[in-house]
Amino acid sequence: MRVLVCVKRVPAVAGRITLTEDERAIDTKYVGFSVGPHEECAVEEAVRLVEANGGEAVVLTLGPAEALEQLRDAMAIGAARAIHLVTDGEDWDAESTAGAIVDAIREDEAANGPFDLVLLGNEAADSGGYQVAVRIGRALGRPVVTGIKGLAVADGTARCEQEVADGRDVYEVRTPAVVAVLEGINLPRYPSVPGRIRAKSRPVAASNLVRPAQRLELIRLVVPESAAKQATVLGHGSEAAAAVVEMLQGAGVL
Repeated sequence: MRVLVCVKRVPAVAGRITLTEDERAIDTKYVGFSVGPHEECAVEEAVRLVEANGGEAVVLTLGPAEALEQLRDAMAIGAARAIHLVTDGEDWDAESTAGAIVDAIREDEAANGPFDLVLLGNEAADSGGYQVAVRIGRALGRPVVTGIKGLAVADGTARCEQEVADGRDVYEVRTPAVVAVLEGINLPRYPSVPGRIRAKSRPVAASNLVRPAQRLELIRLVVPESAAKQATVLGHGSEAAAAVVEMLQGAGVL
């Protein structure tokens, strides 16, 4: 089995998200970088599939030279090699990104045979565009399933599960296919020290790309409003004991 997993270097924001003044990017002045949680699960899923079925997991990114760090992290947990489409750091729109990835897939498949699966995170953690997986599948003429929380491959068929209100919808598609996974499909492992050492010697095929004219325009980003949080002071010292007991009784704990 051959599995390609696509990742993107994004700001690693654990706390409050701050946008730049023009609201077109996340302010990265005080943050590090990683891949998003959906993509972490996509890498883990690719490695698990290859561990179970044999074959090769390959990780690909389109991004600046610094994105080599994210590729090495993926190889540290089991990806055999990496493809780095090196850019100057400017953001690419979904159309250009998908086009570059499709070209890289075709080139690799011409040399090594088709990928059974192309895995992606359901959406990028920074822009949340949701488009790249669908565009890749359409360009390659392959079935695409998105929003996946369960995946199994056997006898040339990928069984993809989506969570819905009353349970799960199940889609079965013939491989080769493109699948976009959600966080929670698995529990990603962390790169170990031996894994990081091994990753340093694994091959990375790097090629420099020039950003084409962008046909999709990003107007601005919006940070969703967080739900308001309230705290109630029940009292101070021993005076609060009765109120605490009453609250626990109301919650059915006592």
